[in-house]
Amino acid sequence: MTVRSTDSRRNFLKLSAGAAGASLGSALLPGLVGNALAAPAMPTDKALIAAAKAEGKLNVIALPPDWANYGKMIAEFSKLYGIKVNSASPDASSAQELQAIKSLKGQSRGPDVVDVGPAFALAGVEEGLFQPYKVSTWASIPDNMKDASGLWWGDYFGVVSFGVNRNVVKNPPKSWADLLKPEYKGMVALNGSPLGAGAAFAGVFAASLANGGSLDNMLPGVEFFAKLAKAGNFNPSDATSASLVSGQTPIVVNWDYLNIAQAKKEAGKVKIDTVIPADAKPYGGYYCQAISKFAPNVKAAQLWEEFLMSDAGQLIYLEGFAHPARFNDMVARGVIPRKLMAELPPAEAYKEVVFADKAQTEKAQGVLKSDWAKMVKV
Repeated sequence: MTVRSTDSRRNFLKLSAGAAGASLGSALLPGLVGNALAAPAMPTDKALIAAAKAEGKLNVIALPPDWANYGKMIAEFSKLYGIKVNSASPDASSAQELQAIKSLKGQSRGPDVVDVGPAFALAGVEEGLFQPYKVSTWASIPDNMKDASGLWWGDYFGVVSFGVNRNVVKNPPKSWADLLKPEYKGMVALNGSPLGAGAAFAGVFAASLANGGSLDNMLPGVEFFAKLAKAGNFNPSDATSASLVSGQTPIVVNWDYLNIAQAKKEAGKVKIDTVIPADAKPYGGYYCQAISKFAPNVKAAQLWEEFLMSDAGQLIYLEGFAHPARFNDMVARGVIPRKLMAELPPAEAYKEVVFADKAQTEKAQGVLKSDWAKMVKV
């Protein structure tokens, strides 16, 4: 997870909900399971559902409707269970979510649940702000995306990819090593500066993993971009969706969900490939769910978490191009609709996603601060 000073969701994981919009009754119900049709699994605990309905409301915070398809997630949950969802401060940061738990403690409008970066999930545990809960699908959440005691767990993630404008780039790169080829002169850009932008920070980290580095050693990633700049292939412009589409930055190192969303948006006008580099394990960033220790609507909070982490909820994330935490389990069971899978990079590319912890992230930030400007000359 990349820690940013502002932890702005719109800088880290703003997703297009363009693929979403249909209700569970059409887009997800039914879904293809092998050659048969079946509805994706949803919460089945009747006692929990009844208790949550009796509470009648749920307080969420920092969930923009166009972020990870949360607009649809909230609408479907409310429709299914008749529970009113109060969505406060959609653009709040993870730090502000934790502050809301503390400042609204004991009040009926206090947040029941939060969706925070891992560093803030750890901070919340240290401050005693969460209560333990393990959803029924707990076993299929990867171990490196959850707290063993159930105080927090990952809900969705993204990985570093290449967004490639095929109208400009006829032979798309398949690996980090490919980016050094002369044919890509002036084409390769990051989504901002790695000194301040989460996506760019992740891009350098991912490059390190492909060039002899590790989660404990980002320097090879800086050295790679220095080599890329010396070869004339690194474009210092801060890449945007517009610069990718126009061809100003025809190869953009960015989160996969942003590149996938852009490809869908431009379909029929500009062909954009999303490539997960083949020469290293993919580097990812994720967000975490947790239930407030002081949740005024505990049962509604538990039902919300069950819904988010059910097959149905995880597919809603995927419709917004955020890979759900349980993606590999769902692929193995064949419960993701073929049409949706066809819009994504191959599932095999996501089998061994790695994430940096807080200490590794802070160490990498120190390397960037000391070496990026003096080594990467453009």
